[in-house]
Amino acid sequence: MSDTQEVPTSLTPPIAQVKPETLEKHGHVRTDPYYWLNDRENSEVISYLTAENEYTEGVMASRKPLEEELFEEIKGRMKQTDLSVPYKLDDYYYYSRFEEGKEYPIFCRKRDSLEADEHIILDANVLAEGHEYFSIGGMTISFEQNLLAYATDTQGRRIYTIEFKNLDTGELLGDTITGVTGNMAWANDNRTLFYSTQDPTTLRSHQICRHLLGEDPSADVLVYDEKDETFSVAVFKTKSKRYVMIGAHQTVSSEYRYVEADQPAEALKVFLPRARDHEYDVEHYQDAFYIRTNWQAKNFRVMKTPIDQTDQPHWEEVIAHRDDVLLESFELFRDYLVVEERKQGLVNIRVMPWIGEGDHYLDFGEPTYLAGVGENPDFNTPLLRFGYTSMTTPNSVFEYNMETHEKVLLKQEEVLGGFDHEKYRTERVWAAAKDGAQVPISLVYQKGCTKDGNNPLLLYGYGSYGACMDATFSSARLSLLDRGFVFAIAHIRGGEELGRQWYEDGKLLQKRNTFTDFIACAEHLIEQGYTNPEKLFAMGGSAGGLLMGAVVNLRPDLFKGAVAQVPFVDVITTMLDPNIPLTTGEYDEWGDPNDKKAYEYILSYSPYDNVEAKAYPHLLVTTGLHDSQVQYWEPAKWVAKLRTMKTDKNRLLLKTNMDAGHGGVSGRFRRFKELAFIYTFLLDLVET
Repeated sequence: MSDTQEVPTSLTPPIAQVKPETLEKHGHVRTDPYYWLNDRENSEVISYLTAENEYTEGVMASRKPLEEELFEEIKGRMKQTDLSVPYKLDDYYYYSRFEEGKEYPIFCRKRDSLEADEHIILDANVLAEGHEYFSIGGMTISFEQNLLAYATDTQGRRIYTIEFKNLDTGELLGDTITGVTGNMAWANDNRTLFYSTQDPTTLRSHQICRHLLGEDPSADVLVYDEKDETFSVAVFKTKSKRYVMIGAHQTVSSEYRYVEADQPAEALKVFLPRARDHEYDVEHYQDAFYIRTNWQAKNFRVMKTPIDQTDQPHWEEVIAHRDDVLLESFELFRDYLVVEERKQGLVNIRVMPWIGEGDHYLDFGEPTYLAGVGENPDFNTPLLRFGYTSMTTPNSVFEYNMETHEKVLLKQEEVLGGFDHEKYRTERVWAAAKDGAQVPISLVYQKGCTKDGNNPLLLYGYGSYGACMDATFSSARLSLLDRGFVFAIAHIRGGEELGRQWYEDGKLLQKRNTFTDFIACAEHLIEQGYTNPEKLFAMGGSAGGLLMGAVVNLRPDLFKGAVAQVPFVDVITTMLDPNIPLTTGEYDEWGDPNDKKAYEYILSYSPYDNVEAKAYPHLLVTTGLHDSQVQYWEPAKWVAKLRTMKTDKNRLLLKTNMDAGHGGVSGRFRRFKELAFIYTFLLDLVET
């Protein structure tokens, strides 16, 4: 270990008090020495977290110049005065822009033409004044386009306040709705707003209410109350503006209710009653509802049904199921159906005319990338707005003419500082998993990089909830690449990159595949000469933080260091507590430990419960005091236990943001301070 990696002898890491708590389930007894850390109102807890922050700051103090250099470098690549690509909704073009030196967006619109005068709808910088944290959770324009409803959070716990603004006068209306999710939709009467609320303890979104503008919010009508604690609810309006839809979702099932947007006070209708293992989504166009469904179709298919006959016997197939293609979403136009499909880990955009020939796919021409349908609020257009990025291509917005097949680049993220995509190479390789499954890996590095085993490499992973970790561009990441790093994404099971089965093979009683897949990817990259264990680093956040915890328990020898961001590491204790946010809704993801078999399986990999007296890699662990998804005490307890049990002298750092939640700090630039710190941690360990 180099001198830069030694902890100064004057620094002593905090040692959390041991206050044993006995936990028993299924006749099995666990003793949790740090259970007491789960009280954010306890001054002892705050003192401990503060001491950890001070220790972390002290250990990294000598590298502060590098951290500041990285922050300025990352910030310097961003165009400070910037503008999004406007999209047209009815009479207006809507867009957002940033002004130099400001952290938050300014939301604007222009009537009829982009040459018209600008009208500022909302300036988030003004709203954020006086707040350490600020976030806009949702914004929606009324049917007549003269009213704005918007939701703000000033703590980071994703508990929002909805306010209303008259866009004609600029006046803030008196209606204020507190303690809500930020999810909302207007009816067509220009007075009624539907919104979702959450349980104050678990934060499960469980109710849909109806507010009438000008009325006291205490008189708002409860439209729907979801009693099943494994489901959460949300509301939206169809693209046609004809229906307000209320969706109830859990991991393996969904159910929709709806009401005509012109008649918001009418009773809700059930589209199709929920059934175990049936997931579906609904959109409307003309005289039919279109449904994306996994009914008798593991990878989903598209069906349609008359608007007055929504039960399954009337469903008619539009796109059939395919074993090798995951149908992710669709977009409806007057003359076309546009579909996002995923095959062999890559997203394809398919354009299908309703009448005649011409079914075709867009060509992207790179080995690994991400493409996706963008803002397309207009039915009556042949122009498709879509986004594209790869590990060497900055975020780009295109307009594609579905009639002529002409593609126009509307905007590409401008990377300042002399960025040249030709300096970098991206590729995709495959690693053989423990059971023989082939796991894709996306890589990017500077051209000229040799596979001699001496490159520092950062391997990123997630592998949960069916979420796909796609190969996207990051201007901040250039700070690693330009210093010789290889960056890799392991597309492990638990994600949905290779279809629905890929997800199912990495959840519940198959969860260990996620961890062993990641290890197999690391081993493959070493075998192929991209790196070696003394220069290999791992990183993941949230459920990806669980991945980090499990992997360093299983194969600590494989990595020089790991970064676990807001890590879900106390799995068994959390999943046994139905009062913690997200627990009950995730039994079908992790298993319900009230069942003995699930309990024993989760316990076998839960990182906190499997810390052992052995050497671990260098570890940086981050969390937020107000995190509503992974409570801060999980990483705090994990670090406390590691401190007393690990046998090495490697760094173990806990960094708690005392003013933020799951997503870290708010603001366009401030979030890069956290990333600069992480990069400093990694680069310092590479030095010899």
